[in-house]
Amino acid sequence: MHAESSPRQCWSISAEESSQRIDNYLRSQLKGVPKSLIYRLLRTGAIRVNKKRVKPLYRLQAQDEVRIPPVRFSEPEPMAALHKVKALNHCLLYEDEGLLVINKPSGMAVHGGSGVTIAVIEGLRALRTDLAYLELVHRLDRETSGLLVVAKKRSVLRALHQQLRDHQIEKCYWALVHGQWPMECKQIKAPLLKTVLPSGERLIQIHPQGKPAETHFTVIERFPQATLLQVKPITGRTHQIRVHTQSVGHPIVFDARYGHSHWDAPLIVQDRPGRLFLHAASLCLTHPQSGQRLLLEAPLEAALQSLLQRLRRATDKSICVKA
Repeated sequence: MHAESSPRQCWSISAEESSQRIDNYLRSQLKGVPKSLIYRLLRTGAIRVNKKRVKPLYRLQAQDEVRIPPVRFSEPEPMAALHKVKALNHCLLYEDEGLLVINKPSGMAVHGGSGVTIAVIEGLRALRTDLAYLELVHRLDRETSGLLVVAKKRSVLRALHQQLRDHQIEKCYWALVHGQWPMECKQIKAPLLKTVLPSGERLIQIHPQGKPAETHFTVIERFPQATLLQVKPITGRTHQIRVHTQSVGHPIVFDARYGHSHWDAPLIVQDRPGRLFLHAASLCLTHPQSGQRLLLEAPLEAALQSLLQRLRRATDKSICVKA
């Protein structure tokens, strides 16, 4: 750890930068400054907009003047930070002037927070110092792998957020669930309620007072002990797929939060993936700049493919024995 100091800065907000929250704007501009320090500077009035105090939720307007004083902060050693995110160099699936798409590894949070020292978006900003703007278009659970879209321009972010609100972005996941998924279960509509426990852990459960949530399911492949599903979430609630599959008695394989460890036991061998079998496999959107529909796909990691191959071999042996 060592001390860093930033000079006094003043920014005039352009039309491209307008409409975003000031806390998000500052996090993208003040690279390396801890998020907690940015919020403290806003709370104490050290950072001002048009010479006035503003709250973190304030949305910037074109021609706003943002001023901050010199800031001293401790920054982690660059090599330590880059070591945690170097794998992202090999995760890039697609990039153009407006978008950057990666195949997010399981076990990595998409953004920093409590207990998270560095995450995908912070890692990408550290690696891609050539880009002035990088913001998440959507999120994935830490345990979930697959397609993650990042905007390189504010206008692109706004357009894709509108597509999400209008349900114009089609997301498709692969999930391996325990048992034989019933053929008649093609969709689940069940409201989800988020509860934060005293420990800070989030618990999601089906509850009549929760937010509406809808998920569609199609069987891809059946095995004696499990079913591989194609899953299309119509809404995007936290842990939606995991809770919906669990609610009908078929939790996702290796789900430490909503699953059953004794059900996982028969699947544990040397090539156990050691992670939740939920993967954001494909995503289709309209490119905000070209207007063309863009289909993006992310392959399963080797450990998940290996597990599927082992299940297929076991299925073939079972058929031969029955014959």
